Amino acid sequence: MVQTTPTRRDDIRNIAIIAHVDHGKTTLVDGLLHQSGIFRANERVAERVMDSLDLERERGITILAKNTTVHYGNVKINIVDTPGHADFGGEVERTLAMVDGVMLLVDASEGPLPQTRFVLKKALEANLPPIVCINKIDRPDARVGVVLDEIYDLFIDLDASEDQLDFPVVYTNARAGIATRDLKQPSENLKPLFDLIVQALPGPAGDIQGPTQFQANNLDYNDYVGRLAVGRIKNGTLAVGNYTLCRMDGTQQPVKVTQVYGWEGLKRIELPIAEAGDIVALAGIEDIGIGDTIADRENPRPLPALRIDEPTIAMVFSANNSPWSGREGEFVTSRKLRERLQYEQRKNVSLRVADTDQPDAFQVTGRGEFQLAIVIETMRREGYELQVSKPTVVTREINGTLHEPVELLVIDVPEDFIGVVSQLLAMRKGKMTKMVHAGSSRVRLEFSVPSRGLIGFRSRFLTDTRGTGIMNALFDGWAPWHGMIQGRSNGAMVADREGTATPYAIFHLQERGIIFISPGDRVYEGMVVGEYSRDVDLNVNISREKKLTNIRAAGRDENIIITPHREMGLEDGIEWVGDDELVEVTPESVRLRKKVLKQSDRPRRRQEDGD
Repeated sequence: MVQTTPTRRDDIRNIAIIAHVDHGKTTLVDGLLHQSGIFRANERVAERVMDSLDLERERGITILAKNTTVHYGNVKINIVDTPGHADFGGEVERTLAMVDGVMLLVDASEGPLPQTRFVLKKALEANLPPIVCINKIDRPDARVGVVLDEIYDLFIDLDASEDQLDFPVVYTNARAGIATRDLKQPSENLKPLFDLIVQALPGPAGDIQGPTQFQANNLDYNDYVGRLAVGRIKNGTLAVGNYTLCRMDGTQQPVKVTQVYGWEGLKRIELPIAEAGDIVALAGIEDIGIGDTIADRENPRPLPALRIDEPTIAMVFSANNSPWSGREGEFVTSRKLRERLQYEQRKNVSLRVADTDQPDAFQVTGRGEFQLAIVIETMRREGYELQVSKPTVVTREINGTLHEPVELLVIDVPEDFIGVVSQLLAMRKGKMTKMVHAGSSRVRLEFSVPSRGLIGFRSRFLTDTRGTGIMNALFDGWAPWHGMIQGRSNGAMVADREGTATPYAIFHLQERGIIFISPGDRVYEGMVVGEYSRDVDLNVNISREKKLTNIRAAGRDENIIITPHREMGLEDGIEWVGDDELVEVTPESVRLRKKVLKQSDRPRRRQEDGD
């Protein structure tokens, strides 16, 4: 067989957009879609069309990478929206394997922030050429020149090559839909950005005549055609027909592709044939996994496996066995829980699911507690009932010594809180590595902290900085075990019987600590109803009622004033619970409980957290 050399296609650009949370990435994609004429004049289009999940819209973040296609002249531009949060790094790495260039989007006031650093580092390591887009130039506190210098510093810090350092810059206001290469020359549309993408970024290289090679970088599901594998054709062509599926473990099997889809805007369209460089979705192969290769039938050549960073945080998911299990959820058995977790693992390569010594409990490891909280939140919205343990870190042995994951923690706070934050992190074995005064009254601090030390840190940090602090953590490798870290120092108030919380009982208990429930909430024995002010657990009767007498004297009735309770959401609960506690999650409620519900079966004194 004659070898042909890969050629670059000039009619396609495959690009990924890199940006920190809330820097305007999804809004900019909206503008590109509208100005490329994808939508009809009378078509109703939601804002932030790329954030299609309810969770993404509520939190203003991108969780799953998504594709869209716009046409500019004769060029088809495939845009992939990448997650900005480091916990969804599994999505990021797969996304970058599909593209030939990246657009770094940075806020004109905030400058490059940690999550930008995470994805950009991956892109530079993959030798992808970048273009830089400085967005929100209309902000009154925009500091475009300083931000551009910070971007250069970031590239140098990440060991960018000389070619990567010579990046072109475009300035945009995504909300108004304008872009310009020169701030002195105003613009009316995004044409300068379209031109820059076509001129500065290369088309995909591939050998159209060679044997077919397509790698599944993402999975999707369609009710009519079943599982879809999304990825890019590296070489050859793809159409409906017979191929070989090359798995990550080296095995091969014959398969049939029943449909090939491309994109037109956000809509999926059927294609008769696709060529090297196209990003497509394939139907017909039910058991394809992420990283698997669809190769030529006669001459199968698998592509290199995708390299994914290892998970660092573990939690135990188990079937709900509280006294009220099955009352609020649709799926309550361990069999349903196992099926759902295995489905999640097939979709998400940065997640691992393993059996434990208990038949109804599974160990789930991921990139961070935030990623695992998103999985739990998604499951509860689908009707699952489950209970989850306190997050723990994954350790490994290197050269005979125990190592644990370490995070690079970047904190942005007003100057007044430097001492508070430093003290808080010193208790958690954090070491300050950098301090930068941004010129205003705020300071940016960098710490090296064991991942263990960050479990439960966020809520304490926000309380101590009175809500003014911003924090972002990034996986920064492995280091020898740092020793014991003091866990939660307060005990729990635990309900000693089933009943309904009364204002009278809460009024008398609130001086002993912080209450988590409101009057009228139902409780069961072993349910955590508050945080005790001392370091031991306190069993309480929160359903106690005032005894009535037939004597009424003036001034005897107390005016009951109840302090507002602390609402414990899913993430708050995961951060707060100790080793002997669980978070019970149902579609309607999040409750904290003891692992051992009966008071007589629990030890008298709470075990100190020997993390």
